[in-house]
Amino acid sequence: MIIDAHSHVHDPVDSHLALLDEAGVDRAVLFGTRPHPERAGDLAGFKREMSVLHDTISGRSAGADAHAAAVDELAAVCAAHPDRFIGFGKVRLDVPAERIAEEVQRDVVARGFRGIGELTPPPDGAGLVEPVLRAAADHGGLPVVVHGFAPTTAGDIATLAELARRHPRVPLVLSQLGGLHWLQAIELARETPNLYLELSTASVVFAVRLAIREVPDRTLFGSDAPYGDPVVTRAMVERATPPGELRDRVLGGTFAELLGL
Repeated sequence: MIIDAHSHVHDPVDSHLALLDEAGVDRAVLFGTRPHPERAGDLAGFKREMSVLHDTISGRSAGADAHAAAVDELAAVCAAHPDRFIGFGKVRLDVPAERIAEEVQRDVVARGFRGIGELTPPPDGAGLVEPVLRAAADHGGLPVVVHGFAPTTAGDIATLAELARRHPRVPLVLSQLGGLHWLQAIELARETPNLYLELSTASVVFAVRLAIREVPDRTLFGSDAPYGDPVVTRAMVERATPPGELRDRVLGGTFAELLGL
């Protein structure tokens, strides 16, 4: 089974399904989203959507209504295509820690999502993820996915590795191979048995090859669509691995085991 471990809701969803079909991807982990750059018809529209993205990955919340709308949109797409999408529900990090467990129950577990993410703490604010890990552990060790590209800092990646070690029952997935801090991410993943590396947005094929070689049982193919393309990212994984068991694990076998599929 080929699983894209990182994608966001597309509008229209048919364009996403067509991409998955073209890439030969069976299923995709799907995150809710506020920005929709795929909707933009010109440069001005694209800049507006990217401004929303910048606010999101900088940890600036748009409030409860925007969060609820994104969760509802995600749930509707997953319900319409349960054979293709594996929903992961996001929770807000700008609420008191004691409310995080309630949000995980309401916005993740009660909706039938299989994990939590993609979380976007502010730069140097990765410590805000810890209450989410506690709640994930309380629900049997739900996987938690955290944004890894800029503006995530080297300090954030070190903090996430430390948090993973504090909560060994929770698979913690660092997205985008840690961005510009990919070498640090690989080193920390080697030392942290429940820290996984998702490979989308990697701009250096050597980084992908090294991650798979050093952490073969915890590297995950992902596209970050619509920002990335599953055809291109699958090709990069296949350039970095020979045909066989290892490639199959990276392209979906590891995540299938993680989710009990």
